[in-house]
Amino acid sequence: MFDTLSDRLSGIFTKLRGKGRLTDADIDATAREIRLALLEADVALPVVKAFIANLKERARGAEVSQALNPAQQIIKIVHEELINILGGEGRRLQFAKQPPTVIMLAGLQGSGKTTLAGKLSRWLKGQGHQPLLVACDLQRPNAVNQLQVLAGRAGVDVYAPQPGNGVGDPVQVARDSIEHARRTAKDIVIVDTAGRLGIDAEMMQQAADIRAAVNPDEVIFVIDAMVGQDAVQTAEAFRDGVGITGVVLSKLDGDARGGAALSVRQVTGQPILFASTGEKLEDFDLFHPDRMASRILGMGDVLTLIEQAEQAFDEDQKEKMTSKLLGGEQFTLEDFLDQLIAVRRMGPIANILGMMPGMNQLKGQLDELDDSHFDRVTAIIRSMTPGERTNPKIINASRRLRIANGSGVTVMDVNQLLNRFADAQKMMKQMTGMMGLPGSRRSATKSSKNKRKGKKGGSQRPAGRMPAGFPGGGMPQLPPGLDPNALGGAQGGGMPPGFKLPKLDFNKLSKPKDDNR
Repeated sequence: MFDTLSDRLSGIFTKLRGKGRLTDADIDATAREIRLALLEADVALPVVKAFIANLKERARGAEVSQALNPAQQIIKIVHEELINILGGEGRRLQFAKQPPTVIMLAGLQGSGKTTLAGKLSRWLKGQGHQPLLVACDLQRPNAVNQLQVLAGRAGVDVYAPQPGNGVGDPVQVARDSIEHARRTAKDIVIVDTAGRLGIDAEMMQQAADIRAAVNPDEVIFVIDAMVGQDAVQTAEAFRDGVGITGVVLSKLDGDARGGAALSVRQVTGQPILFASTGEKLEDFDLFHPDRMASRILGMGDVLTLIEQAEQAFDEDQKEKMTSKLLGGEQFTLEDFLDQLIAVRRMGPIANILGMMPGMNQLKGQLDELDDSHFDRVTAIIRSMTPGERTNPKIINASRRLRIANGSGVTVMDVNQLLNRFADAQKMMKQMTGMMGLPGSRRSATKSSKNKRKGKKGGSQRPAGRMPAGFPGGGMPQLPPGLDPNALGGAQGGGMPPGFKLPKLDFNKLSKPKDDNR
């Protein structure tokens, strides 16, 4: 969504880093370029004016003039001002003291309200609530059926007494749903309302009548982040006509310029509560202004990456792996398959790597990553017997041929996976040695002896290789001439002292150029 803006800001900051001291002319030129970048990204003009005014005022202050690295201070100011535009501290849903909590969704037709209702219900169910979806969009064809399908996929109940398609009274349905929720012990009611292709008096009146009927605790405006300035004007109309208490950004996975997302909080005065980043029900999460600002500036989003990993790896899997490490047991292909499946649950590998700091420099290569390679690795392991997964050393030539035929790959592919997995097992042994875990005394002693002899301590794993048979031979290669220490956060201008990024090579993971291959 923000790729163009990120590229423009990265270019501006690169020019600043070479300057030891910033003059007023430098500050004016930087502010002018940032203004153009924001306007090109379709950010609302009043928001841009306020942003640039705050930037200039702070850039001419003592925090920049007395800084050892003024360029980094400018980037820090831009980061903080972006957070302010996006709402500063994220706000959470307000729940009723006496259930059920009523959440009303409003927005134009096509903004993603009905899909958002399914995503929100699934998310709330994961938080321990019992949500009820209410079908009050009785105008759009098949809207009621769509909500019922989404409710089934999310595993929640739906209240849909009217067939829709122009039949039924949405205000009466909304009113009756509250009593139905009390009878069925539902603590949250999510009301999906009708929209129109544009603002009109009938839609506004219907939304206002539904609000009066159910007295919602939250009125959430669903905004299509791809629409641009029209979305901001629509948000203002709903704010004045219905009264909204929060905003949800939908379709953040699109390729639009994204200015509406940066403008809506400032223009409406209401916080952004959630963000929808894809078509699947799980592509939905709380909105964090600081994390979004970090992504825009290419600083990554490590916290979200950690949260996704915690959700993907269940507790039993964590305990099993921990007990293996503590007991000095061998890391097997069965363990690797479990971890690979969990990583796949986190989403596309390009999205995962994109959350790492500095990876925006490799955006073109990330776009070429092909997740089907992970599926081939999974197929290879699943074509093995339990004994072969536990002890890969027994896999001889005939077994490799059988595995290759069973998984639809070549024997060379099987050989590569087994070789990389053998490297990964060695690395796991070294990790247990470094942690001083049982069963690792011998390897640790051997490693220290090798160091005294001037060797590399048994770390024979080829440079740039990821652990556990990571496809493609490892992480991607940095573009020629790119200084890894120039990557990283906006505040530091580089990675921490002594930190070096791994060599990256996307060749194995790249999508094939020819569809017939």
